[in-house]
Amino acid sequence: MFRISVSGVISSERPICRRVALDVESGVLSYDRESLSKLMLELSVPTTPITPELTWEVAQLFPCQGAWSDSSYLELTHDLANLVELTDGQLEVLEMPTTSHQAMVLVLVRYLSEFVRDRSLGVALMAPLRVQLRPGLFREPDVVFAFAKNQHLVRDDFWTGANLVMEVVSAGAKSRQRDLQNKRHEYAAAGIAEYWIIDPMTQSITVLELRGTEYQESGIYHAGESAASKLLEGFSLPTNEVLKAAG
Repeated sequence: MFRISVSGVISSERPICRRVALDVESGVLSYDRESLSKLMLELSVPTTPITPELTWEVAQLFPCQGAWSDSSYLELTHDLANLVELTDGQLEVLEMPTTSHQAMVLVLVRYLSEFVRDRSLGVALMAPLRVQLRPGLFREPDVVFAFAKNQHLVRDDFWTGANLVMEVVSAGAKSRQRDLQNKRHEYAAAGIAEYWIIDPMTQSITVLELRGTEYQESGIYHAGESAASKLLEGFSLPTNEVLKAAG
């Protein structure tokens, strides 16, 4: 005996992608070999191995890609364990951080938070934390900082900007493009004064300073050097300690 289901878009009013199963008690119809072959010929659908049914009904509760609003994104991610970002209606589910990634982030936020707390400069936190760069664009920087004078940016549910952000670049071409190219343009357009990029692949920390509407490199630091901030006078951290935290 075989089982079959037919897939397709079934609504012209609401572009929801779902699976339509030929339903009986088990959710699919059963056929003997002869009847199935005849049905396949009529439908021009090849037989395929049975795969687990996804809960497509749940997908209907959410917008399609390209149709996510700020409010629907915030509602989805409020209690979500995964890191999810939003770009003009498109959701992007980020890779789960590795132990080495989080170890480096912990060093960064420890140095930064101690520095700004001791001087009452503002607040520094780490992801997961949603930052709205503009309507329709949310990112979750690994480390984010806002001056005390800019506490209007700091909301309990999400931030509406920042003064400094840090990203530890994850492995993979997509992640590298996101952190090295996409976010460089996005953070600059949002007016974030300083962007730190920690790159385990090149064993370097790049500090970008916003000049006008674009970032300029204020320094690229390698092993044995201390990465320094132009925004926070006196703040620096040893590159070795950050990169070696990965193990």
